[in-house]
Parts: sequence; structure tokens; C-alpha cells
Amino acid sequence: MSKPNFDAMSKAELRAYVIAHQDDQEAFYAFADRLTAKPPSATYPASMTPEEIHKAILDIIQQKQRRHSPS
Repeated sequence: MSKPNFDAMSKAELRAYVIAHQDDQEAFYAFADRLTAKPPSATYPASMTPEEIHKAILDIIQQKQRRHSPS
């Protein structure tokens, strides 16, 4: 039996695999690593005005709301 490629799995696929194969420690550790990995953080230039910062934050909130809203 060949080992699955955990890196190629989405987080949801890896979670489902871990639930279905609870004795697979390698899968569990791959999932734990994925959960604790930090997403890349955005950086903004120091020259941004407070208004530009406010608009950037609102844009990020709107993008997240669009991604999580039911279609």
C-alpha cells in the first residue's frame, strides 16, 4: 500500500483522512502542522495614511465575507 501525499491534500481532505485512519500518526502530524502553520501576513508601507489603512482593512473584511457567504 502506498503512502498518500499529505501535501497534495486540501485541509478538508487531510482532516477526513485523519478521521478515517486514526492510527496513522504521520497523517495526524501532517494535519497538526497544517493547522498550526501561519498564513502569510500582508505588509503595508509605513507611508500609508490612516484612511488608506482603514480602507485596506475594510477590503480584507469584505473579501473574507464574500468567501464565506453562501452562494
